Amino acid sequence: MALFNLDSSHSYFMNTKYLPISADLFVENRKRLAKELHHNAIAVFNSNDIMPTNADGTMPFRQNNDLFYLCGIDQEETILLVFPDAKEKENREVLFVKETSEEIAIWEGHKYSKMQATEASGIKTVYWLTDFPRVFNMLMADAENVYLPTNEHLRATIEVETREARFLKFCKEKYPLHNHKRLAPVMTYLRATKSALEVAQIQTACDITEKGFRRLLNFVKPDVWEYEIEAELSHEFLRNRSRGFAYTPIIASGANACVLHYIANNQQCKKGDVILLDVAAEYANYASDLTRCLPVSGKFTKRQKDVYNAVLRVMKGATALLKVGNVIADYHKEVGEMMTKELIDLKLLKLVEVENEDKRMPAYKKYFMHGTSHHLGLDVHDVGDRNRKFEAGMVFTCEPGIYIRQEKLGIRLENDILITKKGNKDLMKNIPLEAEEIEDLMN
Repeated sequence: MALFNLDSSHSYFMNTKYLPISADLFVENRKRLAKELHHNAIAVFNSNDIMPTNADGTMPFRQNNDLFYLCGIDQEETILLVFPDAKEKENREVLFVKETSEEIAIWEGHKYSKMQATEASGIKTVYWLTDFPRVFNMLMADAENVYLPTNEHLRATIEVETREARFLKFCKEKYPLHNHKRLAPVMTYLRATKSALEVAQIQTACDITEKGFRRLLNFVKPDVWEYEIEAELSHEFLRNRSRGFAYTPIIASGANACVLHYIANNQQCKKGDVILLDVAAEYANYASDLTRCLPVSGKFTKRQKDVYNAVLRVMKGATALLKVGNVIADYHKEVGEMMTKELIDLKLLKLVEVENEDKRMPAYKKYFMHGTSHHLGLDVHDVGDRNRKFEAGMVFTCEPGIYIRQEKLGIRLENDILITKKGNKDLMKNIPLEAEEIEDLMN
């Protein structure tokens, strides 16, 4: 008798901590993709590699977001083909997964069976990965165009050869006379607006983040270490079905808060300091993104509270601008004007400095160096077109800040905002934000 029933009724989410996502999400996403492809075109998506560390060690696996968006398969060695004009209906959506066995089950644990891959993705035609060369060659004989993904994110720095890059080289060499087309613009367009099912995953990530943040309000005290705060958050995130942080956490006390990407988290939090916490959970591969500031002693000084409230006013004003029809360039300009006024009121800027500023580098940038918002979704800095007008279904962060190095004080506040046809919805509205509320809860 076999130890493992490879086609058992075990739910496919055995691969994951999170609860199953309805296959309806991925079915609908593939329909949207099919409408964007040229006639007689096949689109190919590869999973990410499992990256090595040293000896026989590996990094935790993280699925390719485009592939996950289209089929929900959260497993290595997976390939998805979308071929809307295939002659045989069964070849219009084809999924390839790693063939499991009793040996793999013993050493690595559960892998998708074909039946479970269909259940998760809604794709009826599922092959083992070993069948890919034969099936792909057959389908390419009928295709004129082939769409291939590349990472074209403006912030991306890629120094290793990815599975996508290897496949692109293979495809161009084996099929040089096909029309090779970019998938990145198509996926950027599709992923920018989120469906109700996607928003539900982001909301769950936000709700888990709230639990983590509230856990800190009675934990933070003078002399606590930044890494101890990180440990509290990790515990709360993991116990709520999150894989952990959606990005490397920033737990920056005192002067550390003026380092925008501080991630060492190895300093002791001193009485009188303010801690800047840029920390949030992921859920089902979807990110949340939160920033809050806590006074180590449980109460802000007058100056700290003045700066805090200045940032809060800008945050509220900026949030109101996240609405259908606005564009990121105009939005950031208006936010810059709000911030300039606050910095003058705080006596950090003089009116003459503003009047004589270089418009390419406004005076407020001395204290507020980064942008106010970015797309949020499967990536914390999700894909999006800077020239596209804001639409219902887009999710943005809103995160103004003021950083005063000479005062060893950095304040940033951030929530995640869903744009709807009737205005916007704050997905983090239940997370304490007002300075007085935070002080009350800490005491």
